[in-house]
Formats: sequence, structure tokens, C-alpha cells
Amino acid sequence: MPEKQNAPVDFELARQAAGLTLGSLFALCVRTGPTRVALTQGARSYTYAQLDERSNRLCHYLTSRGIRRGDRVAVLSENCTEYVELLIAAAKLGVIAACQNWRLSDKELRHCLTLVSPRLILVSERHAGIAARYADVAPSLCFGTDYEAALAGASSAVVPDECDPEDGVVILYTSGTTGLPKGALISQRAEIARAQNQMIDLPNTRDEHFVAWAPLFHMVSTDTVYMTLIQGGKVIVTDGFDAPALADIAVRERLGRFTLMPGMIAPFLEAVRALGRPVAGMRWVGVMADLVPREQIAEVTRLVGAPYLNTFGSTETGLPPATRHTIAVGEVPTNLNKIQSSFCRIKLVDPDDREVPDGEPGELAIRAPTLFSGYWNNPKANAEDFRGGWFHMGDVFVRNPDGSLSFVDRRKYLIKSGGENIYPAEIERVLLTEPRVADAVVIRRPDARWGEVPVAYVVRKDETLTAQDLTALCREHIAGYKVPKQVHFVTDAFLPRSTTGKIMRHELEKRVGEEA
Repeated sequence: MPEKQNAPVDFELARQAAGLTLGSLFALCVRTGPTRVALTQGARSYTYAQLDERSNRLCHYLTSRGIRRGDRVAVLSENCTEYVELLIAAAKLGVIAACQNWRLSDKELRHCLTLVSPRLILVSERHAGIAARYADVAPSLCFGTDYEAALAGASSAVVPDECDPEDGVVILYTSGTTGLPKGALISQRAEIARAQNQMIDLPNTRDEHFVAWAPLFHMVSTDTVYMTLIQGGKVIVTDGFDAPALADIAVRERLGRFTLMPGMIAPFLEAVRALGRPVAGMRWVGVMADLVPREQIAEVTRLVGAPYLNTFGSTETGLPPATRHTIAVGEVPTNLNKIQSSFCRIKLVDPDDREVPDGEPGELAIRAPTLFSGYWNNPKANAEDFRGGWFHMGDVFVRNPDGSLSFVDRRKYLIKSGGENIYPAEIERVLLTEPRVADAVVIRRPDARWGEVPVAYVVRKDETLTAQDLTALCREHIAGYKVPKQVHFVTDAFLPRSTTGKIMRHELEKRVGEEA
């Protein structure tokens, strides 16, 4: 018998040696710049050394409760410094921060919590009453006195880095086509890759800071918080969108990527002008250019002196597949074609997953290190969306002769309203619970403030049913931003249907637009 030979390479050892973790990168910033300011909110400020110590204490407190690598800790809070402390502690300990959207209805929020089986819920004082309703799901710890006491009683010792790059670090929720949110698990590997993508495609220095005003349960803030804190920069936390407060920050601080969403640009412009002082410096501004009036893009870029980001990314993919193009200062764009992001592969495919030629519309499929790890506890969605070894986004593009990408539509109809994703099915599901409704369909309508808003078209069985009845029903079951802005009562004949009887949303949009 020939002697068994060793494998030419020990791939597992090589994989371990090649691995990077968020905790190790943050630790380097602590070591090289311990006195640099890492995190601020109002008068509260923490250096890298102080944030390191507080996150260490949080790690040891979580460990004392039996919480271990891979366990989930839910967080239900507005933006605050404690939220960021959890994001860093999760990276150090290998636990997963399940970031809850406090705007959801009770039913939606219970679904999101029970989906991930958290060991603990960290909650702000503002939302403590809500968390109390889910005591059967997990115990809670409230930011403020109780949280500070927990940290004070815990060790500040260094937390050993025992994480793997594929360990999940956050779960962010996306709207589901069936009406209930899906939990997207994002790994340390993906967050590091997302930071690298920003550093390459949209670079800024560590002296150009990040304002985390957009909810930390969205990737637009969470991804950039991680990027900033492994680069040695400063995260400025604000409690949501406050135009005067953001304007004050903009005239005092040099900023890197400054998020402005549809509906929020005009108030910010007004607030900056009211101060009568120039913006201190800004590298990039904006997001979702497709939903912003083009004259307004030119106006805001002139005011802040920064190009506008012509983005196309997602919770599942980060900045890719197409967030490399920017709109120059003062430019009124004639088109909003996208440029493929660095370090990703994409292809456009037909309904049978065959690649389409340039000039033909196809669903975008992507491979990239920024990709999430899958939907938590949702094998059906994972099998569908990761088929063939590619992640299928559900968005239809055309590749142009110059290699740019033109967005065509969403294969799975999606409404983007003020930065929030809304699937019509989740609204229709509520409308159809009303016995006096025979049929209902929700479509998007352009809106000067929010970009798009949902509008409902309802066939009723009973003439006593009013729009106010349906609005009240929706407010009871879904988040306020999902409630239709208008309810139109129509006959069944008004609704265009396919040969299988399905209402064709795009045809209805076209019909409504022609009659407007």
C-alpha cells in the first residue's frame, strides 16, 4: 500500500490566518489613538479608550447572564451612544445584535423578536413600555440607571478575540413580500467588506466624521458606524432627523458621508440657510437619487459643496451592486445611470436565470464579499434568492454599451418611502381582513416629500365602508409609514388583471397616471 501523503495545503489553517474581525480592527484604533474622540451625542463624548472600556464591560455583563457567541441580543431603541456600544460589544463577543424597528406594529415587532429568539432585550427608556409587552420572549435591560449599574458592576478586562469572520454581528430586518419582515444576518466578514467598499469607492479620511441620524436598525447608519470606528473616525449620534440640529453639526464639523433621504433635503437646506454660516466641509451627500427632484439634487450639492451619491445597494448587499457613481456639484442630472461597485460580480438574468445580452432588461444577480449570510430561519427564501450560487436581488436593470446600469423596475414590487421599504402585500393583507372589502391593491405614487407613498384601490362589498375605516384598520396593524396616503374606491372592472386573474400593478399605475 502506498504511504498516505499529506494534503499539499492546510486550507483551514490558511483560512484562519487570513481572517479579520471587527473587534481586532477596533482594537487597533484603540491602541493607536486612545485619546481620539470615537463617539458623541450632545454633551456626551467618549474617546476610543473609553468606548473600549464600556463595550468591554457590556461584554462581561452579557457573559455573566450566560450569553455566548452566536446568541442574539435584541435592541429596541432610538439612536443613542448605548446602541453603538452594543454594536461594538457584539463584534467583540461574537453575539448578534438584532436591531428592532420601533416603528412597527405590535404584531410585526413580536414576529421580529420571536423569529430570532433573543436572550436579552436592550431597550431605551422611551420604548421600555413596549419591551415590557414581550417579557414572555426575553427579559429586558433598560438604558439609563439600570444599564449604567450593570456596566459598573462588570469587569473592564480585555475581551479575548475568539470570533470568526463568518460570525454574525447584526440582524437587520427587511420587508417581506408576504407581509412579515425577514431578518437579514450580516457577518463580520460582510461588515468589513462593506467598510472596504466605502473606503475604495467613496473614500473619506478619519478626520471627516459620520453623523448617525438615520435609524441604526438600517444599514445606511449601521454599516457606516462600523466603517468609521475601524478607521479611527468619530461617530456623531443624533436622535433621528432634526434639521436644525443637523445643520448645526454641518457648520461645525467636517463630515464624510452625510445621509440625506427624500423628504428631508428641503428642511435641511432651510435650516442651514437660517444659520447664515457655510458648511464646514463635506465629502459626500445624499442617497437614493432616483427619488429626489433633480433640481433639488443640484441645489443641495451647491449648498454643501459635495457631490450627490447616486446609490443602489440594499440591506443584503451593502453599497454594491451599483453605488460608485456621483453627481457633480451643481449638476442637474439628465439620467441616473449607475456604475457597478468595486469588488463585486454581477449578471443580469431572465426569468429562467439565463444571462441577457446588453440592452435587454434582466434581474440583477450578484456575488460579493459584502453579501449577507442569509435570512434568519427562512430556508425557503434563502433557497430562492441564493439559487445557482448568486444572490438574486429582485431588481431589474439594463446594461448599457458603456457598461453603466439603468434601473428599470423592481421585479417584486417595492415602494421606497423616505428611506423605508414597503411591500404592497403587507398592506393588502390588512385591507383584506375587512369583511366589507371584496378586493384591494396597493400601488406607489410619486411624492415630492417622501419620494414614493402607498395608495390603495379598493373594491368594496358594502357602501357603508369609508376610507377612514380602512385607514384606522391599517393604523391598528401596521407601522404608520405603511398606511396608504389615499384610499380610492373602484369597481372590479377598473382593475387590470392578467389571464390568471392577478391584478397587474404596473398596468394600474399606468392607467391611473393617464387619467390623472
